[in-house]
Amino acid sequence: MAAHKPVEWVQAVVNRFDEQLPIKAGQQNTHTKVSTEHNKECLINISKYKFSLVISGLTNILKNVNNMVSFLILDCWVIYFQVVQPKDTMRLDETMLVKQLLPEICHFIHTYREGNQHAAELRNSASGVLFSLSCNNFNAVFSRISTRLQELTVCSEDNADVHDIELLQYISVDCSKLKRLLQETVFKFKALKKVAQLAVINSLEKAFWNWVENYPDEFTKLYQTPQTDMADCAEKLFDLVDGFAESTKRKAAVWPLQIILLVLCPEIIQDIAKDVVEETKMNKKLFLDNLRKALAGHGGSRQLTESAAIACVKLCKASTYINWEDNSVIFLLVQSMVVDLKNLLFNPSKPFSRGNQNADVDLMIDCLVSCFRINPHNNQHFKICLAQNSPSTFHYVLVNSLHRIITNSALDWWPRIDAVYCHSMELRSMFSETLHKAIQGCGAHPAIRMTPSLTFKEKMTSLKFKEKPTDLETRSYKFLLLSLVKLIHADPKLLLCNPRKQGPETQGSTAELITGLVQLVPQSSMPDIAQEAMEALLVLHQLDSIDLWNPDAPIETFWEIRYVKL
Repeated sequence: MAAHKPVEWVQAVVNRFDEQLPIKAGQQNTHTKVSTEHNKECLINISKYKFSLVISGLTNILKNVNNMVSFLILDCWVIYFQVVQPKDTMRLDETMLVKQLLPEICHFIHTYREGNQHAAELRNSASGVLFSLSCNNFNAVFSRISTRLQELTVCSEDNADVHDIELLQYISVDCSKLKRLLQETVFKFKALKKVAQLAVINSLEKAFWNWVENYPDEFTKLYQTPQTDMADCAEKLFDLVDGFAESTKRKAAVWPLQIILLVLCPEIIQDIAKDVVEETKMNKKLFLDNLRKALAGHGGSRQLTESAAIACVKLCKASTYINWEDNSVIFLLVQSMVVDLKNLLFNPSKPFSRGNQNADVDLMIDCLVSCFRINPHNNQHFKICLAQNSPSTFHYVLVNSLHRIITNSALDWWPRIDAVYCHSMELRSMFSETLHKAIQGCGAHPAIRMTPSLTFKEKMTSLKFKEKPTDLETRSYKFLLLSLVKLIHADPKLLLCNPRKQGPETQGSTAELITGLVQLVPQSSMPDIAQEAMEALLVLHQLDSIDLWNPDAPIETFWEIRYVKL
């Protein structure tokens, strides 16, 4: 059948996939989940040879199914476009099919705003499909964005639909595609209404990071061999946006993009660092002066201070993708702002807050990771985050920053995590403390501590740790505990390291760590943490980790701790 009737055969597989979706087959059990995964693999393999038939079939399903299960198809497509789609130019009929698919994908990205209970899954899966789709079909996606931009240049509505412009932040762009986006924006920006201009400003900044994070070598090369055409586009857009920023509110909205546009102009950064600056460059120098003033709290507006913090974090982050030997001026620019930036974001007595905790946490993580990559030996901000009396948000930010440092080391000059091994004892204490509070909040038996450290004993005497935490506090402790267990899983040495400790003390701290993880495994009220604890225990039982349990007597320590567990 497959050889003689390919259309019927492909349709049969698509139909089987359709029939096994939860909306038709009901609640999935282990068997049906395995079967669905098998069908997804079949579709992906078939797509190597019958791309048009599969994409057409899945698009039709997507138009008809309920939103609650759509993300299963979208999840299939994330793999499908990354692995399968041909890298060469697609045939005309396949290009047309991609254009038919785009409206369906865009629908699920925009659904996020409608309060659907599965909005997050839908948007993440759909944006993943769009990113993969744009890798090989950039022209089709760009055409949709460009067409909408053109429509908005002649639109008189103040609240026009800008959803298609926001697709900029989800697509894959390399250096040439980013220049194309900048050129298109420069050409049409002035004719757009304010709502469309703000959408472009926000989305272009995210497109920049898609480029830097997926093509870091291209960005690094920009500082080795400056590209005049890129810098020209960036400077023109900087000037247009600068003209748009007439009020405090608009300045706050555009500063994060303006710092990115300035980063795309290495020669201008060098020029405005001089004592005498050309008239055409004065607005760039004035922008940086205003940024510094706002960051230090002298900008006269809370809005500008917050925007300055965001812009400076982005500057710090971008600088980590540049080898300091290629351009020392940008690092002097960073150094002129970073002290005020850290004082603003990591002040325990006055925590930074814009009313959006998730966004604040992301900003602080970006800052902490970037500061580490710029200067791993200046870790005063790490000590602030480790302090017992610091806000719990600081602890969460630190742990997640360390995890990112471990798991994302794309560039050769980025420092490794071993520069933080000196803080192992504080991290173990944080783990024990958080474990105790999370389990206490769930109403389970308190965590057993075989050999608690003195600092932890002292903490336990405070009133704070005699009271049962509230539900909100328990939830916060669970998030932090999950992050800590993931950190152990990512690099067990970070919590096993015991510099200048004697063998018995090292063995005791290792036993306490493993005991805590073992106690998490049966916690039915925390399934995600229990699963991650099992993974962490497996890593701790690898040979290179066992050697760190007690370097003075690893084998004896292994059997003693194992005996206690049994």
